[in-house]
Amino acid sequence: MMRRFKLIVLAGTAMLGALTTPYVTAEPAGASDPALAALVARGEYLAKASDCAGCHTAVGGQAYGGGLGLTSPFGTIMSSNITPDRRYGIGAYSYKDFARSVREGVSPGNKRLYPAMPYASFSKMSDDDMHALYAYFMHGVKPAPEPAPPTKLAFPFNQRWVLYFWQLAFAPTEPYRPKAGRDAQWNRGAFLVQGPGHCGACHTPRGPGFQERGYDESSPMYLTGGVNDNWFGPNLTGDPGSGLGRIGEKDLAAFLKTGHGAGLVAFGSMVEQVEDSTQYLTDEDALAMAHYLKSLPAQKPSGSYEPHAQPDLPTRNGNRVDAPQSVGARVYISFCARCHGMQGAGVPNVFPRLAGNPSVITEDTTSLIRLMVEGGNSPATISGPPRQAMPGFAQTLTNAQMANVLSWIRTSWGNDTRPVTANDIQSLREKIHK
Repeated sequence: MMRRFKLIVLAGTAMLGALTTPYVTAEPAGASDPALAALVARGEYLAKASDCAGCHTAVGGQAYGGGLGLTSPFGTIMSSNITPDRRYGIGAYSYKDFARSVREGVSPGNKRLYPAMPYASFSKMSDDDMHALYAYFMHGVKPAPEPAPPTKLAFPFNQRWVLYFWQLAFAPTEPYRPKAGRDAQWNRGAFLVQGPGHCGACHTPRGPGFQERGYDESSPMYLTGGVNDNWFGPNLTGDPGSGLGRIGEKDLAAFLKTGHGAGLVAFGSMVEQVEDSTQYLTDEDALAMAHYLKSLPAQKPSGSYEPHAQPDLPTRNGNRVDAPQSVGARVYISFCARCHGMQGAGVPNVFPRLAGNPSVITEDTTSLIRLMVEGGNSPATISGPPRQAMPGFAQTLTNAQMANVLSWIRTSWGNDTRPVTANDIQSLREKIHK
């Protein structure tokens, strides 16, 4: 649903200066003024790192032209045209209009923006970040002279004035401030994850007001996993079961750049995140993000993995039977083992491992079931391996068979977590209409 990543800033102190050194991916075309060209290039990198195109570009549409439907508990929210077209886009915005929209969620005319726009995270960006982004959108983006479809929500969610109180209660407004006692790399990573990256938008659980239950590591709920658009964004804290406890910094950085790392492969909405955003991060920024994430203590643990565990007892997780007699094992051998291996080891940089995979043993099975039902694919990136696809089994296997094989996978090769039921499968299939 929502997406992620980046920073750039000018500052006075040596520490802040180190934190905000600009990184440029390409020289913007057609910019004759060197100072403007540099600013536009910085803004382009920020826009990619923040994944602006991911939400503001419709399938088959012009970049940043809007019209992509974003699913929310209140209905479908249509993203707006943020090209410099003066009639249908933001071309008539002043810098103050632009900065207020991005960081406070208030567009000209005092129009309150729905929190599908992660302005709660973007509030951590500085004035220098905003100037760079503004320069890019005004001078580096092609105008799209077409209106984006309007958002039409049912009453009372169509009453935008109510968002004033939501923003007052839940939306932070302070820019990121480097934390004393932490080095420049940690602060850089913290800024990227908390701010432009807006990782919490998908990976932090939501409260009853659809607010993120924490915007930094001071909250025990921050980045402990959340469901958005029927995908579960996994736990990014140090939990050794379903979190990042067993994933190294370099592997995590590689995952951000290519969608592959430590035998894991990006899936679901994270595929688009990698393709549109994180693959364009500099190596230094990807490592900084990994460094920050790896500093987070384990929160909300679930599942476990014991790679040298003895064969499972028949009584484990209820009515468990030996593999030769198991429906789940037979389904796995017939439909899954060819790619994922008889021991669930996968193929490095091709197919993900299932043994010890945090997304396999997590408590929330939303993503696991959705992949089983409708399939998916890995990212296609500049520096990563070729895209691979997984077929869906909605027309091949029954709900009971899918539940059996997922339960078997989640309790094999040292994996240990709760089984999946046929009711779990049916419930998600109804939500995604598959």
